[in-house]
Amino acid sequence: MAQQSSSSSSSSVMMVELDDGFLLDGSESGWVEARIHCDHLASLSSDLLHIPTPDTPCHRCRKMFVMVGDKMMGNIFKRCQHPNENWLCLCCKDVLCSRFVNKHMLEHYQQTNHNLALSYSDLSVWCFSCDTYLNAQVMQPLHAAYETAYILKFGSAPPYRAIERVQTVGTEANASTGN
Repeated sequence: MAQQSSSSSSSSVMMVELDDGFLLDGSESGWVEARIHCDHLASLSSDLLHIPTPDTPCHRCRKMFVMVGDKMMGNIFKRCQHPNENWLCLCCKDVLCSRFVNKHMLEHYQQTNHNLALSYSDLSVWCFSCDTYLNAQVMQPLHAAYETAYILKFGSAPPYRAIERVQTVGTEANASTGN
């Protein structure tokens, strides 16, 4: 059973304690902790070092008919061309817009079952099958895509993660003491 506790101040933070002892805070504000495990990583593209740039427009084409006066002059294909909120499919490397624009990445997942995507907006990784964000900075199979996207977006390597340093130091300490 979940128990809730909060402070009586106007800027209180809601803390939710779950039966398994996990504390979730910030969830009422929309903040979600990304997972560090996913069973769908086998579907990743084998080459995530070579990906389209963050300014790549949505690839989804729509068939349109051009009317001149009362005559249909034929059909043309028009790209979505939406530059914001685009996602990179980490399975086939297609770039498509988010569910908040024209839902092309969501449609792509529904049609192909390609379940892993990286947001060029904030470099978050989403697993459609797990219906959650994944921590690309911690999950080794996602490092190449995250780091490459970061370099393409900001022009430099991502900052060093303190959590990885803590884990490395802890491992070295255990090795030196024989544990």
